[in-house]
Amino acid sequence: MTEYTAVSSLTGLYLEDSFVLQLLEEPNTVKFRLEAVLTAAHPLYRDPKPGERYCYAEGWLVFAGASRIEWVRRSEQQYIDASGDGDLGNIDYLKQENDHWLVGGDWGEMRIFSQVVPELFLEQGGI
Repeated sequence: MTEYTAVSSLTGLYLEDSFVLQLLEEPNTVKFRLEAVLTAAHPLYRDPKPGERYCYAEGWLVFAGASRIEWVRRSEQQYIDASGDGDLGNIDYLKQENDHWLVGGDWGEMRIFSQVVPELFLEQGGI
């Protein structure tokens, strides 16, 4: 088993406090639109803005090359923050188990069968 923190393409990403804004399932691909928390290990890290706990950046966490996608559970629950913006919650875990990636959180849980390592694509400059 490999935790996401050991995946080089995800260095500097802290998923447990990142927000899932959208989840797209396409043929052979799963994409999570994130308001991602970046740690000091990420090249786009900057000091948090006043009133923020973390450095945030919007982008996509992409699982490409999937031969199969299995939903273990789904939730349609939406969460509204103090500013009135909605999200699907967090990603509580992401790990590689044998022949698939196991990813889950408030929005549900899925197994993504892919030999391709997930990648994070961020908008430059953060939010």
